[in-house]
Amino acid sequence: MNAAIKGSVQDVAAGSGTCGTDLEKYVLRLYVTGPSSISARAVVNARRICESHLKGRYQLEIINVAENVARAIDDQVVAAPTLLKLSPPPVKRFIGDMSDTERVVKGLNVRSSTEN
Repeated sequence: MNAAIKGSVQDVAAGSGTCGTDLEKYVLRLYVTGPSSISARAVVNARRICESHLKGRYQLEIINVAENVARAIDDQVVAAPTLLKLSPPPVKRFIGDMSDTERVVKGLNVRSSTEN
């Protein structure tokens, strides 16, 4: 199995709280389909986006759809990979390998620390 998506559920927390600012913490779930190349790219790209744009204020949970079908159904996941932004509201979904960084960052409505 690809090291980037090893295991059925993997929690990656990059810091806790809001790093001393009033910026919101992002709670994200990435649904993947096991050791496929597109899933591996999605994991790498999602982690890169989080570290570049949300450092210290995100929680990324990586879930293998094949091993967590009920959870995927509950979250209304219809394709994989899918990145689900649970918090801050509203809930948003991004489908694909997350290679279009600008689209993902814009869709996440990321506020930088200079926008306070």
